[in-house]
Amino acid sequence: MALFSKKDKYIRINPNRSLREKPQAKPEVPDELFSKCPGCKHTIYQKDLGSDRICPHCGYTFRISAQERLALTIDMGSFLEMFTGIETQDPLKFPGYQKKLASMREKTGLDEAVVTGTALIKGEKVALGIMDSNFIMASMGTVVGEKITRLFEYATAEKLPVVLFTASGGARMQEGIMSLMQMAKISAAVKRHSNAGLFYLTILTDPTTGGVTASFAMEGDIILAEPQSLVGFAGRRVIENTVREDLPEDFQKAEFLLEHGFVDAIVKRRELPEMIARLVRLHKGDC
Repeated sequence: MALFSKKDKYIRINPNRSLREKPQAKPEVPDELFSKCPGCKHTIYQKDLGSDRICPHCGYTFRISAQERLALTIDMGSFLEMFTGIETQDPLKFPGYQKKLASMREKTGLDEAVVTGTALIKGEKVALGIMDSNFIMASMGTVVGEKITRLFEYATAEKLPVVLFTASGGARMQEGIMSLMQMAKISAAVKRHSNAGLFYLTILTDPTTGGVTASFAMEGDIILAEPQSLVGFAGRRVIENTVREDLPEDFQKAEFLLEHGFVDAIVKRRELPEMIARLVRLHKGDC
């Protein structure tokens, strides 16, 4: 009788290795080494995205921080930040909210979800606002509303154009009705700025949704958007369940909005500084 069958497997021992030595662990790939493009679904090596964070396959513009946006947009060293140090009163005393704010400040280096100030863009001075989705999805709370309102009031007094990069998940639920009130508050400041004959330019970036879309994001004299940005009010599934219809594949994308007249132009990220400066000069009558 055979002691072993043909199916039995033998363990091969390397005579040069100690029996106590553990097998070498598999190499680990850092989590942030690659990104998956939401547009074309390609897996992309981070370095291939470049400093402007654009997919080399389909041109999709990845979300970037306010600091990255400044570096790509303004004349170097020209940004003067304004209206910092404003803190929310936490009107609902929402559980864990203050702890979350502190965590976000430490993680992002921002005091809130929007950065405001003045800057030069291709030599043109503007009042500039940049919303950062890394800070609680750039949700619109009382501090965001206050900073943007003050930016418009300052621009009105100093006769400056306003350039605002929008990105938001909508109103900040931790502040309830006080958050929703910022829609009317900012819109009133936008109107006063407009009544003074001044120029307001919005650039919609991914994503711009909820109460931000329903107010100041769509109130610009000119509305630009980055390619393939998600722009809308209610979510896609909410709308489909309400109207009982399937929506187009590109519904709420910047290209869909352009086709239906909600956006004036889609501009690639690299081309935005020159486009902004040109529009400011046109409004001034310098071109």
